[in-house]
Amino acid sequence: MTAPPLVLVLNAGSSSLKYQVVEPLSGRAVLKGVIERVDPGQAEATAARVLDQLASSGLHSADLAGVGHRVVHGGPEFTTPAVIDDDVLTRIDSLSRLAPLHNPPAVAGIRAAVRALPELTQVAVFDTAFFSDLPDAAAAYALDRRLTARLEIRRYGAHGTSHAYVAGEAARFLGRDTGDLDQIVLHLGNGASAAAIRGGVPVDTSMGLTPLEGLVMGTRGGDLDPGVLLYLLRHGDLDLDGLEDLLHHRSGLVGLSGHHDFREVIGAMDAGGVEARAAYDIYCHRLRKYVGAYLAVLGGADVVTFTAGVGENVARLRGGVLSGLERLGIRIDPERNESLY
Repeated sequence: MTAPPLVLVLNAGSSSLKYQVVEPLSGRAVLKGVIERVDPGQAEATAARVLDQLASSGLHSADLAGVGHRVVHGGPEFTTPAVIDDDVLTRIDSLSRLAPLHNPPAVAGIRAAVRALPELTQVAVFDTAFFSDLPDAAAAYALDRRLTARLEIRRYGAHGTSHAYVAGEAARFLGRDTGDLDQIVLHLGNGASAAAIRGGVPVDTSMGLTPLEGLVMGTRGGDLDPGVLLYLLRHGDLDLDGLEDLLHHRSGLVGLSGHHDFREVIGAMDAGGVEARAAYDIYCHRLRKYVGAYLAVLGGADVVTFTAGVGENVARLRGGVLSGLERLGIRIDPERNESLY
């Protein structure tokens, strides 16, 4: 019997490259791995390491039917997966203006994979695509429409591949049709976002033009009064590059507590750290605000789902965010919550 075709999936981040080899018909991952501390200038060498790891597991390019690439920002034009050619790659690269930390390593990874596996079809899948049809009331910013139209400013969202998959898996777990459920999905990793999903279709999400907006994250602060940015530029001895560095690298949990890893925040908090405790409380408070807001947007919800590293593994966070919301129709079973991890 002929073996089923396999697809190599690459997720190139700013400092790591995650990969899986997947059976597309079943969704089963036959191999997975991660290469840490990736130098963006060494994309070729990193791609070669992935191929070496595949070969050491008995897999070769002849076993692959294609390569899939996760790309954070697809802008207004990439609302479905795209087969990669030179034009598509140039357009993805041009969208680095909207995701300067995320699209450049994805572009480097794609170029390296194309050179390493030129015989294979390569496809880009975009995090923003799931949110491309957000209603205008959710997608539009209250700015001069002529300006936003010219500069393509709108809420694009992010983590769309995760939100779409998790919404489907939650429905499957419950034995329900996705179209019958109103869901709030909380993707909580180093990056974090929330989505309100009605009948499988997103109607709001926390990330905006860029992945800086919304929830508190590992190194990003999320929602912020725009006046703070003007104040910092005028009085904080920061130029545009310094402000960008502050927003992307020195805010969020690391700015509040010195730790970007949620496990370290909890460890410091449990050891009596006042700054870590404050960071944890601010993180939870922002989450509760979004849960409440999305319950209002949806008119109530059937499911609240936590996913990604923090959401899946920190039971006390799940309990803390949702406790006391009985009047909103949410009731926590402490034993079941704690038994997950």
